[in-house]
Amino acid sequence: MNFTIRNARIDDMPRVLQLINELAIFEKEPEAVEITIEDLKNDGFGAQPAFKCFIAEINQTIEGIALIYHRYSTWKGKTIHLEDLIVSKNMRGSGIGTALLDEVVKYGHQLGVRRINWEVLDWNEPAIAFYEKQGANVMRDWNVVQLDQVGIQNYIKNIK
Repeated sequence: MNFTIRNARIDDMPRVLQLINELAIFEKEPEAVEITIEDLKNDGFGAQPAFKCFIAEINQTIEGIALIYHRYSTWKGKTIHLEDLIVSKNMRGSGIGTALLDEVVKYGHQLGVRRINWEVLDWNEPAIAFYEKQGANVMRDWNVVQLDQVGIQNYIKNIK
């Protein structure tokens, strides 16, 4: 399979959002995506970009993305977080996912980060097997904790 990995451009964001929606359907949460193309454009390409995105392209069609952002660990220091690695359904198994992960790891190495982390759903056995094959430690004893927008608002109301 002949594909190119490159940095995302602002005009890629409509296709990036399509892939995000495809992932949401795969993860059985099709209504969960609230982000818009404008959000992606503003947040990724504004004065202080909140994320970096790598694109996998075949014949000028975007077939995969890896979206990352910077974090800081009190134990390790500089880290990056891989928010999503998405390969279009019809291109899974083509090597795009590996190439995107390779790009993320090379980028993290260039930055001198001490850790790259991400989450994977416990039922997504193909992804877990893929990550473990690449040498990642899938930490099954940790739980993801989140406050959504409503949770944040309720929390704020309860602060005395």
